[in-house]
Amino acid sequence: MKNISVIGAGTMGNGIAHVFAQHQHQVTLIDVSAAALEKALATISNNLDRMVKKETIQPADKERTLANIHTVTSIEEGVKNADLVVEAATENVGLKLKIFQEIDGFAPAKAILATNTSSISITQIAAVTKRASQVIGMHFMNPVPVMKLVEVIRGFDTSDDTTRIIMELSQSLGKIPVEVNDYPGFVANRILMPMINEAIYTLYEGVAGVTEIDTVMKLGMAHPMGPLQLADFIGLDVCLSILRVLQAGFGQPKYAPCPLLVNMVTAGKLGAKSGEGFYQYSTGSKELIPAPKFAR
Repeated sequence: MKNISVIGAGTMGNGIAHVFAQHQHQVTLIDVSAAALEKALATISNNLDRMVKKETIQPADKERTLANIHTVTSIEEGVKNADLVVEAATENVGLKLKIFQEIDGFAPAKAILATNTSSISITQIAAVTKRASQVIGMHFMNPVPVMKLVEVIRGFDTSDDTTRIIMELSQSLGKIPVEVNDYPGFVANRILMPMINEAIYTLYEGVAGVTEIDTVMKLGMAHPMGPLQLADFIGLDVCLSILRVLQAGFGQPKYAPCPLLVNMVTAGKLGAKSGEGFYQYSTGSKELIPAPKFAR
């Protein structure tokens, strides 16, 4: 697993590239946007600077890590020498299926194809390839360089050998892999998203305000972050997408997204990445202020 290709230079993709490169893998980071690739490298560099400042790595480690990352805008060029491809594109079924068809056509026959999806069926993704036994889920947590968990999701046809390799590889990155089976939402989001959705319903029905709901869950349940702040951090559009996958996969009304969540995503209030969700976000400020719609 020397050569790693990562598709998608967004928050998850650049974090995954960072971790592999820091552990001396040769990483090819792929995105159709050259600007996105440039931004990703800047983000990785800034994150490494923070690690140097905290003395968790040395300045030379930063330079080695950056030297291990190469960028391209072509999937064909980017995966041609890959031992492992990790797809970290937007959480959209159609897009992921298209990407996997392309990867399957261009990557070496021996390469393992992984997806960082947080909810979409590994079996469905594997079905569009000619190597279903070599397709697996690697669901990293955000922020990738910090969070230890990797959900390793076996599709219906994922082989024992593929699973073993990815479990061992995840451990070599300093992560703690947990093997799970391929059902909607896997484990993390099957449990997390209904909680977030219920918190949004609690706000929607006027039971309590944004800060009150988050405070109860932080102080009462020992959660490091309240569910509404966490939803903003994940991205409200991502939360909505996962809830819809759960609702379609299980056919149960308990997974139906709260109308408030639907309206916020429709209005472009996506959380931290858009500058406003349940809270407002400004560059350089760590103060959480409920968005005007929810301020009391």
